[in-house]
Amino acid sequence: MTDALLYLQMALRAVIAFLAILLIARILEKEHVGELSLYEYLTGIAIGVIAGRIATTMQNPLPLLLALFVFAALTYLVRYFTLKSRAVRKLLAGEPAVVIQNGKIMERTMRRMHYSTDDLLMQLRTKGVFNISDVEFAVVEPNGRLSVLLKSQKMPVTREDMQIPSQYRGISSELIVDGEVIYQNLRQNNLDEAWLISELAKQGIKSPREVMLAGLDTQGNLYVDKRQDDQRHVVQVRDDPGE
Repeated sequence: MTDALLYLQMALRAVIAFLAILLIARILEKEHVGELSLYEYLTGIAIGVIAGRIATTMQNPLPLLLALFVFAALTYLVRYFTLKSRAVRKLLAGEPAVVIQNGKIMERTMRRMHYSTDDLLMQLRTKGVFNISDVEFAVVEPNGRLSVLLKSQKMPVTREDMQIPSQYRGISSELIVDGEVIYQNLRQNNLDEAWLISELAKQGIKSPREVMLAGLDTQGNLYVDKRQDDQRHVVQVRDDPGE
């Protein structure tokens, strides 16, 4: 086999592995690693290893493809049964565990989970909590994230607490994204393209293609961000390479 044919074969195998992973990811429909349980995370690694073998091995890829889709099918079945059965869900995904109760660290639970004090403090800091005595309850969820309930006297004051009336705030609707009009959202708000063009013209915009993003909030206010805005001063959040 010539080098050119070898490279072509490896490229085709890589494409097959990529498409297989893409299809499996679409079927399993888990978007964020933070949403995965440990079982699902390890399953994803196993699927990736099999796909890697497909892309790199010189053997017939069909048995590996079969193994890949069987593994994915088993994963899908397990997920189905975890949705249908609480017992299966508890067995595979685990259960929430209280690690702080009334401001007191639950040491036995921490030891059973192999959860260190440093882990707990780090997770609390990501929640903006720097004093354990401010915490009423803290629960480690099956996906490893920490849910925190502050003591009532430490909770932020809300408008309801101060009896201040407030208006409803729902989700804004994107009407233009990357210069493309989202007609479905226009119809959902009982609007049409003529209204949108008219509103853009009021801001000196001739075409939706000039718009990076346009959104309508629940109060009827239209937000428009033009493409290639001229910003005289751009705020930098990275280190200056010259320093």
